[in-house]
Amino acid sequence: MKSLLFLGLLATVTLLAKAAEGELTYPSTKRVEVVEKLHGTEVADSYRWLEEDVRVNKEVAQWVEDQNKVTFGYLEKIPARQPLVKRLTELWNYERYSAPFKEGGRYFYFRNDGLQNQAVLYTLNKLEAQPRLLLDPNKLSKDGTVALGGFEVSPDGKKAVVSLSEAGSDWTTMKVLDIATGQFDSDEIKWVKFSGASWSRDNKGFFYSRYDEPKEGTAFTGANKFQKAYYHVLGTPQKEDKLVYERKDQPDWSFSVGQTEDGKYDLLVTRTGTDAKYRVAWREVGTEKFIDLIDKFENEYSYIDNEGSVFFFKTDFEAPRGRVIAIDLKKPDRANWKEIIPQAEEKLGSVSMVGGQLICSYLKDAKSVIKCFTPEGKFVREVKLPGIGSAGGFGGKKDDSETFYTFNSFAVPPTIYRYDVKTGESKVFRTSAVKFDPSLYTTEQVFYKSKDGTKVPLFLTYKKGLKKDGSNPTLLYGYGGFNISLPPAFSIGRIAWLEMGGIYAQANLRGGGEYGKTWHDAGRLKNKQNVFDDFIAAAEYLIAEKYTSAKKLAIKGGSNGGLLVGACMVQRPDLFGACLPAVGVMDMLRFHKFTIGRYWVDDYGSPDDPEYFKILYAYSPYHNLKKGVKYPATLITTGDTDDRVVPGHSFKFAAMLQHCQAGPAPVLIRIETRAGHGAGKPTTKIIQELADEYAFLVKELGIPYPAKEAASE
Repeated sequence: MKSLLFLGLLATVTLLAKAAEGELTYPSTKRVEVVEKLHGTEVADSYRWLEEDVRVNKEVAQWVEDQNKVTFGYLEKIPARQPLVKRLTELWNYERYSAPFKEGGRYFYFRNDGLQNQAVLYTLNKLEAQPRLLLDPNKLSKDGTVALGGFEVSPDGKKAVVSLSEAGSDWTTMKVLDIATGQFDSDEIKWVKFSGASWSRDNKGFFYSRYDEPKEGTAFTGANKFQKAYYHVLGTPQKEDKLVYERKDQPDWSFSVGQTEDGKYDLLVTRTGTDAKYRVAWREVGTEKFIDLIDKFENEYSYIDNEGSVFFFKTDFEAPRGRVIAIDLKKPDRANWKEIIPQAEEKLGSVSMVGGQLICSYLKDAKSVIKCFTPEGKFVREVKLPGIGSAGGFGGKKDDSETFYTFNSFAVPPTIYRYDVKTGESKVFRTSAVKFDPSLYTTEQVFYKSKDGTKVPLFLTYKKGLKKDGSNPTLLYGYGGFNISLPPAFSIGRIAWLEMGGIYAQANLRGGGEYGKTWHDAGRLKNKQNVFDDFIAAAEYLIAEKYTSAKKLAIKGGSNGGLLVGACMVQRPDLFGACLPAVGVMDMLRFHKFTIGRYWVDDYGSPDDPEYFKILYAYSPYHNLKKGVKYPATLITTGDTDDRVVPGHSFKFAAMLQHCQAGPAPVLIRIETRAGHGAGKPTTKIIQELADEYAFLVKELGIPYPAKEAASE
C-alpha cells in the first residue's frame, strides 16, 4: 500500500546565489512536505504542487511568471545577447526546402523564405512549372504558433488531410483542404494525437486514430488511454465516423489503419509503448473482420509494400540490425516466410519500394549508406552520396521512375537531389545558400572508451586550425534512448556556435539506434546507467585529449536527452562548466502518470515495479540533488504547453536545484509560453531561445563575444 503523508507547509524560503555581478535572488518557492512510501522506501516530493497545469493552477502560473522575470532579467544583462540575436537572425534568413513528393499526378513541397515562422506549402504539375502557394500556416495565427503537423494527399490529388497543432501541443485537429481552391472544406476531426491520416484508394475518406475528449482541465496533463481507429467519410460530421477498431480491455494499445496501394487490403498495426514491437492484422477491403498476421508484441514489422498477397516487411526478427522479409497472406506460417534482404553489417533504417526497387537506408557508424535491391533481393547498386553525412527521403511508389532525397552534414547545408531509379543518377534539385563558409570547418569521427570499455562514436566539428590546448569552449550533445540515432545533421543554430570558436561534439550513446537492437538494449531498462557513463566518458575524453577543459565544457540534451543532462550533472557536478537540460524527464518515479509517459516504461522500466523502482530512484535527477553541493551553471528550458514531457518535470527540478545549490553558479529556468515539446515552434521563438542559451554559455564559460576582431570591423 502506498501512503501519502502531508506533514504541513514549511516556511517559504528565499534562495540566494552569488553571480559574477552582485547577487542573483531566486523567487521564493514553497516546500510542501510530501512523503510517499514506495516499495518500503520513503520518498520526499516537496515540489509536487508544481505538477499542476499552469492554465489551471494560479499559484503555478505565478511561479512561472516569477521565475521568468529572474531568468530574463539575468539574460538581458548579458552584452552578447543582442549581437547573438542579430547573428542568428542573419544566419536563419536563407531559403530552405523540403524534398518534393508526388501524389495524384502533382508534386508538393514546403519552402521557408528564411524568417517565416512556419514553412509554406506549394504544389506544381511539373517540376519545371511555376509553383502555386497552396497553404500558408503563418496566416492561421498571429504569433505563428499554429503548425502543420501532417499533410496527406488523396490518391486522385484533389483533396488533402491537414493536421494542425497549436502552441506546440501534441493534440492535432484534422481539416480537409481542397487542392484546386486552396480552401478548407467543412470536415473537422478533433482530439487526434500521434496519428496520421491514411486515405482509402476510392478517395471517399480516410482512416485516423483518436482519443476520447479529455475531461475539463486535463487536456495537457491527463493520461491518454484507449485510442480508437476510425474511418471518416468526406463531407460528414465527425460524430458519424465509423469505428474501425478498438480494444476496451487494452488502455495502452494504439492503432494505425491504412490501405494498400492496390486498394485490395486494409492493414491494422497495433503498438504498445515506444518499442518497435508490433502486432499486424489484415482484411480484404469491403470486409469487417481483421485477421491476425503477427499476434504478439515481439519484434518490429514495418510494412513496406505488397505484390498481391505477398507483403514486404522490415523486421528485426532474428536480425537485430534489421532485414527485409516477405510474408504471403495465403501461407502466413513462419515456416513459409521468405528472406529478401538479409541482415548486413550496417544497421538498416528505412526501406521504400520505388520504381520497382527496394531502396534501403543504412547507418554505418552513424553515417548514411543507401543500397538498392530488386524485389527478389538482388543487389542493384549503392547510391553515391556527396560525402560523409545523412541522406533522407527516397519516398514514392512502385511505378515511379524518380524519387528525391536530402543530404546534409554538420557544416554542409541541406541539398535536395532528384534520383533516377533506373539509371542511378542523382542531380541537384534545390540547394540552400547559407551566409557562412563551410570550407572553414572540419568534422572528424573518433571512438572513445566508456567506463566498461565499450567503444562509442563521437563526432567533432570545429574551425580548421584548432589548437588542442584545453581552452576551447565545447558543447557536448547527446540523447541515448528509444532506439533513436543521431547521424550528422546540419543545424543553422550550431553554425553560430562554431563561429564563436566553439567545438560541437555529438556522442552516439548506447540506448540509441546507431547499431541496431543490441546497441539500444545496452542502454535501456537495467542498463540505463550505461548511457550516463557513455556521456560522462565523452566529456572525460574531450578533456583528456585537450580539446577543452571542465570549466569550458557545456552539455545539452532535450527530452530523454534532458534526463541525460540532468542525471550526468547530478552524478558529476565537477565535470561541466554549464548545463542546458531541455524539456527533460526529471522525475523518474512519476513520469508514467502524465499524458503518454507510461509508454516510456519500454526504455526506463516501471516505477511501480519494485526492481525497477530501485534503478530509477538511483539516477532520477530530481531525487538525487543534494543540498550543499556546488552544481554547474544551469539553464533549464521548457514550454508551458508541453504535453509530452509535462513541464512539471522541469519546474520541480529547477525548484529543487535552486534549493540545493551551494556554489556561485546560477540556476535558471526559461519557460516559453505557447510552446510545447519542440515540434512546430515558430522561427522567432527558436532564435530567441537559442540566443539566450548561447548568451548564457558566453557568460558562464567565459567566451569573448563578439570577438575583438569582429567588434573592430
